[in-house]
Amino acid sequence: MPEDGALPASALLGAGERPLGFYLHVPYCATRCGYCDFNTYTATELRGSGGVLASRDNYADTLIDEVRLARKVLGDDPRPVRTVFVGGGTPTLLAADDLVRMLAAVRDEFGLADDAEITTEANPESVDPAYLSALREGGFNRVSFGMQSARQHVLKVLDRTHTPGRPEACVAEARAAGFEHVNLDLIYGTPGETDDDWRASLDAAIGAGPDHVSAYALIVEEGTQLARRIRRGEVPMTDDDVHADRYLIADEVLGGAGFDWYEVSNWATSEAGRCLHNELYWRGADWWGPGRGPTAMWGVCGGGT
Repeated sequence: MPEDGALPASALLGAGERPLGFYLHVPYCATRCGYCDFNTYTATELRGSGGVLASRDNYADTLIDEVRLARKVLGDDPRPVRTVFVGGGTPTLLAADDLVRMLAAVRDEFGLADDAEITTEANPESVDPAYLSALREGGFNRVSFGMQSARQHVLKVLDRTHTPGRPEACVAEARAAGFEHVNLDLIYGTPGETDDDWRASLDAAIGAGPDHVSAYALIVEEGTQLARRIRRGEVPMTDDDVHADRYLIADEVLGGAGFDWYEVSNWATSEAGRCLHNELYWRGADWWGPGRGPTAMWGVCGGGT
């Protein structure tokens, strides 16, 4: 794309009739999960890049520059931003003040709708009550925690570093900080997971009291550590019929607990609890994606909870 970020006229045609959202990508992780093929970097990978990759220390400033570029490209576009979603990676590896400054740049350059949804993803081990309070005071009103499973042996296969029970504690901490909307992400179909394991994870998520749950089938991507382990015969591959059965279990258990299914992998306790940012993608609205990963992109994409 042009260095000045210029867009073809076709991309702007009818833009005034569509909502506008921002996806802010933070590509850093403390460790790499065995199933992950996302655009992320660990500290070891950053050290080995010879300075090519952006540093966590100045990443927020770089992303803010891209937000300002978006303002120049879109000119006098009057639309306030309807949703902001900070994803990764693990966005909460940055200081809370960095995330707040990134959000402030969007607000200062474009303005936020009165009822804007402002979400960040977080790993359970990367936040504490003070961090969550700083986010809430800085304008965030929704948080999505990567729970994945309530069973230790399942978390181990996924290379997740938090302990069972920590995601549920995070929900309580987020509520105490003033977050009205909280999501828990779950993964089903991990090698070695049983139906009972999956039901236990669903029950634990529901018991934590979020108003949104996302449940995704594990996809084994080529080139990942998990794919190599399966190829070596260290862990079994989950079959598609098992995935289908787990999906039906999820809908049964979540539906019975008052969560309504509204998208393939998403359930919410009310319409207000739905992820508006995801709905923005699905309905063909406009979004801008600053950061290393999406870079300054314009278009429609899936992903994020």
